[in-house]
Amino acid sequence: MNNNQRILKAENKSDDKENIDISIVIPVYNEEKSIPYLYESLNNVLPNLGKKYEVILIDDGSTDRTFEELLKVHEKNNNYKIIKFRRNFGQTPAMSAGFDYAKGEIIITLDADLQNDPSDIPLLLEKIYEGYDVVSGWRINRQDKAVSRKFPSKVANWLIAKLTKVNIHDYGCTLKAYKKDVIKNIELYGEMHRYIPAVASWMGVKVAEVPVHHHSRKFGKSKYGISRTIRVILDIITIKYLLSYSQRPIQIFGLVGLFTAFIGFILTAYLIIMRIFFRVPLSDRPLFILSIFMIFVGIQLITMGILAELIMRTYHEASGKPTYAIREIID
Repeated sequence: MNNNQRILKAENKSDDKENIDISIVIPVYNEEKSIPYLYESLNNVLPNLGKKYEVILIDDGSTDRTFEELLKVHEKNNNYKIIKFRRNFGQTPAMSAGFDYAKGEIIITLDADLQNDPSDIPLLLEKIYEGYDVVSGWRINRQDKAVSRKFPSKVANWLIAKLTKVNIHDYGCTLKAYKKDVIKNIELYGEMHRYIPAVASWMGVKVAEVPVHHHSRKFGKSKYGISRTIRVILDIITIKYLLSYSQRPIQIFGLVGLFTAFIGFILTAYLIIMRIFFRVPLSDRPLFILSIFMIFVGIQLITMGILAELIMRTYHEASGKPTYAIREIID
């Protein structure tokens, strides 16, 4: 068997209808030293669950011997499947590919760097079986650097919880469990994989959080640092827009536009009154230029809101994507 035959290609999704209870989705990038230990840890847990399982390993364009190590794992146990990317696309596309190919009724994600502990998987499953749709791990005793990782994470988690009303302490923990009908209906892009519980909250999902172990990194180095804080802030803005205004963009653009234009009109009216009744010249008043600018900006924002509204309606009509989510149907 050559390498191409071993690769689960994105162009040829499997039609296998075998019933799988649990799918484990693991993005992998330059983790050649971690793979043997990851397999050993998983193998100590998964066979003891008494469930049919599969492990989907997504090689996100690794440049070391990660793929060769993954092949060794597959040869030991054919429950372990491999998706190999042509290049490094990022963790969100890797998870998205894993979700697309996962056949399990419950899908669990974790990192390949050994910082997540597979022994916590039964805790997540227990909550799922209690009736929750999403269960997130909470790294209470997090083994990361305080300045570059822990502090920005705490700020981001607090902001997301306040904006989305989904009270999770640790959005950044990759160890999460999802019911299939929830995760299969979410389109991932950018770096949104960490915020799936918030994105899914519009469905009315039941979310739980369980304390999990967290270990310091044994091999390699972290792919993230303090520079990721800016991207996190932009992600938070995106999430708030998606949850609150994606179906009615005119309400955010129009509201800001009306406020800006109103302030511009008030300033303009004030300056005109000062000019007519008090003979105050306007040619040397920067405030007059600002007022006119605010009026034009307000009109532009309202126009953008109308265009966004038209685009959103066209999108839903063309794609047929529903604007609602059904938990169950009783016939």
